Amino acid sequence: METGIGVALVLIVVLGIGAEWLAWSLHLPSVLVLLIVGLLVGPVFGLLDPTAILGDSLLSLVSVAVAIILFEGSLGLRVSELQGASRPLWKLLTIGIVITWVIGAAVCHLVIGLGPEVSVLLGAILVVTGPTVVIPLLLHLRPAGLTGPILKWEGVVLDPIGAVLALLVFEAISGGVLGSAGSAVASALASTAMLGAVLGGFGAYLVVFSLKRYWLPDHLHSPLALAVALGAYALANAFQSDSGLLAVTVMGVFLANQRTVSIAHIVAFKENLRVLLISSLFIVLAARVDLNSLSMYATGAVGLLAALVVVARPLSVIVATRGSGLSRREKTFMSLLAPRGIVAASVAAVFALELEEIGIPGAEAMVPLSFLVVAGTVLIYGVAAPLVAHRTGIAESNPQGVLFVGADAWVREIALTLKDQGVKVLVVDSSWPRLSAARMAGLPAVYANVLSQYALNRMDLGGMGRLIAMTDVDEYNSLAVRHFASVFGRSEVYQLAPDSWHSSRGKISPRLVGRLLVGSDWSFSRFSRLHERGAMPKVTCLTDAFDDTAFREYYGAAAIPLFVIEPSGRLQIVADGSRVRARPGHCILSILDPASPIPGMMQDSPGGKTSG
Repeated sequence: METGIGVALVLIVVLGIGAEWLAWSLHLPSVLVLLIVGLLVGPVFGLLDPTAILGDSLLSLVSVAVAIILFEGSLGLRVSELQGASRPLWKLLTIGIVITWVIGAAVCHLVIGLGPEVSVLLGAILVVTGPTVVIPLLLHLRPAGLTGPILKWEGVVLDPIGAVLALLVFEAISGGVLGSAGSAVASALASTAMLGAVLGGFGAYLVVFSLKRYWLPDHLHSPLALAVALGAYALANAFQSDSGLLAVTVMGVFLANQRTVSIAHIVAFKENLRVLLISSLFIVLAARVDLNSLSMYATGAVGLLAALVVVARPLSVIVATRGSGLSRREKTFMSLLAPRGIVAASVAAVFALELEEIGIPGAEAMVPLSFLVVAGTVLIYGVAAPLVAHRTGIAESNPQGVLFVGADAWVREIALTLKDQGVKVLVVDSSWPRLSAARMAGLPAVYANVLSQYALNRMDLGGMGRLIAMTDVDEYNSLAVRHFASVFGRSEVYQLAPDSWHSSRGKISPRLVGRLLVGSDWSFSRFSRLHERGAMPKVTCLTDAFDDTAFREYYGAAAIPLFVIEPSGRLQIVADGSRVRARPGHCILSILDPASPIPGMMQDSPGGKTSG
């Protein structure tokens, strides 16, 4: 089917975002769905051929998009995340690369039968575990402890390292000095690292200096950062091919760790851009695959996959984490999360064309093998990592835990009742007396200002899927939900209704407020008054004889439902405008107001099990 460039680009974006939504709906890693959709619209049904439409500009566009993704990923790399984990990360980025490179090259040469030049180059390309796959999987799983930061750093930093390594090997091959290029490679690597560090550092300084001096209006901050990053990328590539990826990564790390100006709004802009680019890139990657080439090299790719997944990755993790203090389950999880991404496929495509031009035999195998490794590792790790994370308790694929901001007496009672029902809870408060009372009651509690960077970086949010801000300061609640919207998603951050919600003069802007728990009439002061007159949390489990309708008829206005707990462990939160469905087998956690008459008290007692 012939399709215009404009229509094709629209189709790619629509399919990418649609696949992202479908993956979210089915609780699947997005990259899996993206690859399947790309294969269906590309080689299977022939609806999309990116190479025919975009021609020679395709790989250039992919390279620029990868640079933007790396820049966005590096903006989330904070050194403070790595306290106690820098040593295993450093080993993964050095010894781990060598192990993966050697094993991958050996399999390509000895098992698949490729020449030594192509084998060494493909082995170098396949050392990467790119952020295009790792970051979506980590966002999907949200692992506890140090495994998340280590894997995020490894994924982002390995991409430019792998690209530079592949470039140096290619230059050695094209110069005919692969066997004796040690000093030349070391020299080129040092110059590339210095070039990337200087240009990346200068780009970060330029952005910080401009923001600090207020030279730009707010709406130009994000475009400036993106323009400077792309400028550093292009300039670095002009001096040393493929060194631009290192420059944008260094720039992002510098910006993320400086404390002179706030870059939160820049990060938010880049996160939206990342989703759009990653979804589009994977559709393009899968749609341009040649099924005949895939079938030709499928057997060899299985052996290469087995070597990388079963041997190289576990061996790298074992060596890198020895003496690190990480538990066996954490090491197991790290061993099962090293998917290859778009960088491996794009770099392989570029070098394959150049090797074919200089007459290196076997170069035509690089593209199908790299795609099969990308698709295979995404499939294997996308399925295995969530299963292992769930079995070992490292992470949950659909976390239902609740982070309570505030630890007043009535909040503690609600959190404790929810905890008794098997829901994971965590309480955070900056008042030591309230925190002490929470811990004495048996609640997991963190003493911190939830708005601080410390809380965002250091709190263990494993198993947490929602936030409810329940302090007596309405503005603080609003800031808390804004602060954590990027962590849990806007649909999963809740707060109590501000006391001034119905006042035209004092009402907080709706765009600054999260979802309102129960409804717009339920403020902190109203819940506090209920507690003062003896209101207590109550759990009522529904049956066929005492269903949701009977519950409402029995208790009337005396019961204020807050949560519905399903037998599967899924938690529904009652919020303003939400549709909550309570069925037989579900349990309703409500606040029972002793001052309100209970209509059913004059009738038979309820058929459901209750606990107070």
